Amino acid sequence: MEKLMLLMVIFGTCCAAPQDLSGKVFVFPKETNTDRVVLMTPKNRFNSVTTCLRYQSDLSRTYAIFSLATPSFNNDFLIFKSNAESDINLHARGENAGFTSLKLDANTWHSMCATWDSSTGLAQLWVDGKASTKKFVRTGAITGAPIAILGQEQDTYGGGFDAKQSFIGMVSDFHMWDTVIPTCEIRRYMEDKHFSPGNVFSWKALDFQVKGQVLMELASEVM
Repeated sequence: MEKLMLLMVIFGTCCAAPQDLSGKVFVFPKETNTDRVVLMTPKNRFNSVTTCLRYQSDLSRTYAIFSLATPSFNNDFLIFKSNAESDINLHARGENAGFTSLKLDANTWHSMCATWDSSTGLAQLWVDGKASTKKFVRTGAITGAPIAILGQEQDTYGGGFDAKQSFIGMVSDFHMWDTVIPTCEIRRYMEDKHFSPGNVFSWKALDFQVKGQVLMELASEVM
């Protein structure tokens, strides 16, 4: 059974220290309003944001790809797949912009990066090496203690989960920076080459808690 080697099934447990998850994949196997991965960081101010991750899903309904809430805004930074097959909504500080006509085939691994600059309010998506147009969302820094989650969308600060917006699929290589990283760094990430890991969240040193049934498997067996 090595091909389906289960590395972890955790129910409300906490990692004692940041872990290097290189070569690992989180598996979200079912629709639920409980199962999630909570990411921890001491940072509480983000003048800008870049997030990058790789994911696969066969969902046609809406779902959250990444959710960050603060006491000020439930959707202080949110990447949300809309009902439309090729559309992603990017939220910052409670406002959002829609990115359309993206190539997001089901049952396919996608590399996605999202950027937002608080000084200009401009956001951009990168999907599988292709950059979207830039769109205005909102200016002003994200402040306050963040609750960052993979697998669920927060309708309240740290809660308000809806099973019909939960993520079912697999996630790997998640990174977050508190800057808009250079285009060359995004391209390196997309091409799976050497890049500077996230300074907020890094897949190579991730501080996280698993709530509910989220599994971890070897990337070599599923990617």
